[in-house]
Amino acid sequence: MSREHELPEPPNRRLLLKGALAAGALTTLPAGVAQASTPQASTSHASASRPAYANPLVRNRADPHINRHTDGFYYFTATAPEYDRIILRRSRTLRGLSTADESVIWRKHETGAMGAHIWAPEIHRIDGKWYIYFASAPAEDIWAIRIWVLENSHRNPFKGTWVERGQLKTAWETFSLDATTFTHRGSRYLAWAQHEPGMNNNTAVWLSRMADPLTLTGPQVRLTTPELDWEVIGFKVNEGPSVIKRNGRLFMTYSASATDFNYCMGLLTVDADADLMDPANWSKSPTPVFTSNDTTKQYGPGHNSFTVAEDGRTDVLVYHARQYKDIVGDPLNDPNRHTRVQRLGWKPDGTPDFGVPVADAATPNNGKES
Repeated sequence: MSREHELPEPPNRRLLLKGALAAGALTTLPAGVAQASTPQASTSHASASRPAYANPLVRNRADPHINRHTDGFYYFTATAPEYDRIILRRSRTLRGLSTADESVIWRKHETGAMGAHIWAPEIHRIDGKWYIYFASAPAEDIWAIRIWVLENSHRNPFKGTWVERGQLKTAWETFSLDATTFTHRGSRYLAWAQHEPGMNNNTAVWLSRMADPLTLTGPQVRLTTPELDWEVIGFKVNEGPSVIKRNGRLFMTYSASATDFNYCMGLLTVDADADLMDPANWSKSPTPVFTSNDTTKQYGPGHNSFTVAEDGRTDVLVYHARQYKDIVGDPLNDPNRHTRVQRLGWKPDGTPDFGVPVADAATPNNGKES
């Protein structure tokens, strides 16, 4: 299941492709891609893996998205394992999100549209309003998953009214999810995962310009499709895109394969001066950049977002993973994908150094941080 950054019945993944084919399937800046105020110094794998936070940050919350807004708060949302609601937390520190009060700002419908599989919400502040992009399906057709949008005009997303703005329409009525939005050189973009009609895969990652926060404009182009051996284990999946801009380039992470221990992250790279809508300008790393690790006992890391630490400069990787490898039954029925954070390093050549998912580290927490 993905990231303008500022500052039912248990599902069965094995039905995904069938359902899709049947359907046809950081201090972030107010206007764009996550971008710190100064470039990060190059960081080795060892230092990138050094625990700076106590993981898990938030238990039983998958597909995490953290937005550090200009009001000084980190806003957190993620997938709840019941797939029935959208939650929101905030804190002035990343660690404080662990114990911050959690509000349910929206619940699924009992019937009809937006009635099942409430997945992968992201919260963005755009043109003076808050938007949440999320995936859902009708209660009567739980695999007809599409992208939907909520809007709140109040300056505080815990107040005001979250208005349902409807489905964000793409070129096809097929399985689609994991929308994220960012701006670059004056244009707003949407990146998301969708099944392309006639293709023998679950989802590829797509990109389109946006006319406004609710509308795509112009063509939609495919940036990556699952084709490499590590992208097609269990399911042929590219999903959960997230963008960070550094060192004259844009880097787009995405997640691949089934949601068990095979789940991992890939990387696309494009020059900041290039036309983002030309897929030929994007290069794809031949190997995954973030994978399960037996030493640290972290499995299935993925569906990430990016933020920055409280210093406003240190990049932070946000993702989910499990604490064990073996899962009984369908992985999507297992609730223990926990939100985790760790420092993101940078190599001397200016590319991100993800390191390995850090081990769990229990630390005393005397009261709530805010």
